Amino acid sequence: MRALRATGAAVLMAGGVIAGWAVPAAAAEDTGLLRLAHLSPDTPAVDVYVDSVADPAARITLTGVDYGTVSEYQDVPTGAYTVSMRPTGADPDTPPVLSTIVEVSGDSARTVAGVGLFASLGLEIIDDSLATPPSGQARIRVLAGASNAQTVDVATVDGTTVASGLPFATTSDYVDVPAGATTLRVSAGGEPPTELPVDVAAGAVYSLVVLDSDGSGLSVRPVLDAASPGIVPAGGVETGAGGTAGGDLPVGVIAAALASGGAALALGLRSRRGRMRYGAHSR
Repeated sequence: MRALRATGAAVLMAGGVIAGWAVPAAAAEDTGLLRLAHLSPDTPAVDVYVDSVADPAARITLTGVDYGTVSEYQDVPTGAYTVSMRPTGADPDTPPVLSTIVEVSGDSARTVAGVGLFASLGLEIIDDSLATPPSGQARIRVLAGASNAQTVDVATVDGTTVASGLPFATTSDYVDVPAGATTLRVSAGGEPPTELPVDVAAGAVYSLVVLDSDGSGLSVRPVLDAASPGIVPAGGVETGAGGTAGGDLPVGVIAAALASGGAALALGLRSRRGRMRYGAHSR
């Protein structure tokens, strides 16, 4: 196990922990929250288009979205939206590689993610819960986007299971954990866990995105779903608005910046079984 090191700075990145502004968690009944994610390890960067079915002139565009990116939430009017992925730089009028329809309802929050390996790539609509955890608690879930790990296990040092045997290209349920300093135990394919000290803020909601790094390594990217009651990192919708993809974390490193404004922590984690082969996986 490699030694823990603290960088002394918060991780602030598009697609990672996002430095946003306050948006009411209980949004108006005529708006909802929508974000995009690229969780397919062997799929090249893509341009993502979100088009309102009711208003074809309204479009959100994120260009050069690469593996591991989770965008900011966009506060969008309720209704149906077409989400389309095209190779980076492709003409926006060409047929998309993938597309799906997502319904945005009042007060909802959803993530549309490209998941799986390229040969069986799909778009998954994931329901996000931004409801406030009980007093003194934080809420965490896991998005398994690492093909280097057949399954992922995540638990706190006190024995609270966050994810158990979570297959590649699936998402765990949210789990409430005590707020404050704790340790996460992360393991791949049932191998001995690597311990990751973290500090989770009371009232906050997080997604831990497990990703491939070079070779057989894994990385974990923290995403802040809601910082505290009433505070959701989000951006406003503008016609033709562009987005940027977040950079990859260092090879073989787990980065955790779970406390709002807290220090980034890093710890090495390697998959001892290396790259694995898979059969069918659940969606």
